[in-house]
Amino acid sequence: MAVKKQQSNIYQLKITLKGSKPPIWRRIQVNSDITLHKLHKIIQIVMGWYGGHLHQFIIRGKYYGIPDPEIDFYDVKDERRVKLNRLVSKEGEKFIYEYDFGDDWEHVILLEKILPPEPEKHYPICIKGKRACPPEDCGGIWGYEEFLKAIKDPNHPEHEEMLEWIGGDFDPEEFDLEYVNEILKEL
Repeated sequence: MAVKKQQSNIYQLKITLKGSKPPIWRRIQVNSDITLHKLHKIIQIVMGWYGGHLHQFIIRGKYYGIPDPEIDFYDVKDERRVKLNRLVSKEGEKFIYEYDFGDDWEHVILLEKILPPEPEKHYPICIKGKRACPPEDCGGIWGYEEFLKAIKDPNHPEHEEMLEWIGGDFDPEEFDLEYVNEILKEL
């Protein structure tokens, strides 16, 4: 007789890019027993990052990422060996995901709800989000604000240069939920 695998709970997480005004955020549902490494991949997809920079999670004062003896200034635990539900287990808990240590994109992650899995639903799934992800390498939240000023004002001295750099138009209000979920299905 086959033993049926017990399904994990579903965590509903709200990911907010710290310092963004108006807020840039995503609401996702993931299996509670995923590794932090898989959560990193999910965050990259739902936020719109490309994954070309270092990252880390900061949970209760401890750092989780991919250890590298050449650049570790502090004790980094291997995110590939740690499951989310071992570190975060109560609704209302928050932790940090930092991406690109140069631009310093900090994301506050809130465990909003712990839910039972829905039988026909595919996880992970993004259920809502607001606003476009800033372009990679634009200089952090302050650089993003300057970038938006430049592309909105045709008289700005860097208007043409910024539009060329971004490859044409950039709509800071755009977020394509359907597109994000198509990519998540491939994960």
